[in-house]
Amino acid sequence: MKVLYLIPARGGSKGLPGKNIKELNGKALINHSIDYARNFTSDENICLSTDSDEIIECAINNNLKVPFKRPDILSNDTASSNEVILHAINHYESKEIFFDLLVLLQPTTPFRKKEDLKNMLNQ
Repeated sequence: MKVLYLIPARGGSKGLPGKNIKELNGKALINHSIDYARNFTSDENICLSTDSDEIIECAINNNLKVPFKRPDILSNDTASSNEVILHAINHYESKEIFFDLLVLLQPTTPFRKKEDLKNMLNQ
């Protein structure tokens, strides 16, 4: 089964500006999600969807290539997660890359157990 690990991380947080690149336990918040996904797949199946150059730079510093920059229309307060997911899927499908499953890894939930996702994927 081919799985896309999608990390949605917009730059425009109003409650805590720059939260996705703030350090938690010694590393940027988005890097927790990137490193978690790397427990299950190679980097070509990890997609960071962001509108922020700072977030892109942070991911690049963690050796993750960012496949596209999310358009502003999908990065405002009214954009839904569903729209962001569809944008990512459409990006890959336009390149003839298809996935069987998508795992959404919100950067704001960095303390996930590997066993939980392993069990879910094995269902």
